[in-house]
Amino acid sequence: MPEQPTRTLNDGNKIPLLGLGVWQVPNGRECVDAVRWALELGYRHIDTAQAYGNEESVGQALRASGVPREDIFITTKFFPRRRDPVAEAEQSLRRLGVEQVDLYIIHWPQGGPSWAWAGMERARELGYSTSVGVSNFSVEELDQVTVAGSVVPAVDQVQFSPFEFRRGLLEECERRGVALEAYSPLGTGGHLGHATVREIAERLGRTPAQVLIRWCLERGIPVLPKSTHRERIEENGQVFDFALSEEDLAALDALDRTGGTEAARERKWW
Repeated sequence: MPEQPTRTLNDGNKIPLLGLGVWQVPNGRECVDAVRWALELGYRHIDTAQAYGNEESVGQALRASGVPREDIFITTKFFPRRRDPVAEAEQSLRRLGVEQVDLYIIHWPQGGPSWAWAGMERARELGYSTSVGVSNFSVEELDQVTVAGSVVPAVDQVQFSPFEFRRGLLEECERRGVALEAYSPLGTGGHLGHATVREIAERLGRTPAQVLIRWCLERGIPVLPKSTHRERIEENGQVFDFALSEEDLAALDALDRTGGTEAARERKWW
């Protein structure tokens, strides 16, 4: 894999545009292997969370990979059913076996969007994370955090793909200097069989997953495809040697089912 492009966040930190997500990957061998394979194949961005319960396996894979810590961008997320982002960050660092993560984000706005932000800023001040951000926050929720704190979130990680093309949220994030980051770009596999995606993939000699990942990259959006299969992880990383045409982008844009919303979720799970 060629050296990955990065995006500079509003605090100067650089985030690789392609990362491996490990949501729903249980702690243990499956998670260790997926992360280790990704790092062997050239990924330099790993996204986990306290709620995933697999930080220990991510840490084990980081050590087994032999890749220097400073070359890997690590994200974890504060579990907002807990009370103290600082104390939880300390536990994350212990499980991961690192002194600092690169990005620490509130996983979702349970209990209100702003109550945990002071603790997130404190975790950053203590050096537990280089950057802090949020996930699953709407424009209104982003604004509440910004008003409540002294640091603007670096990232808002949300479900994002041609099928969840939240134009309003993307535009407002850009206007505020917040990087929108895409999780579930493949719709947990559900988007791969769509006729438009398949037609573009076949014409370009690519996989449907590569087309969906590339759609995010064309917009400079960090993207987090998830897989536990080495061949899929490898394929998903082969997205830097082709481009989508304006016609292809327009056809994919038209698949949006959200109405271009400013919301981060169609419905809450919390």
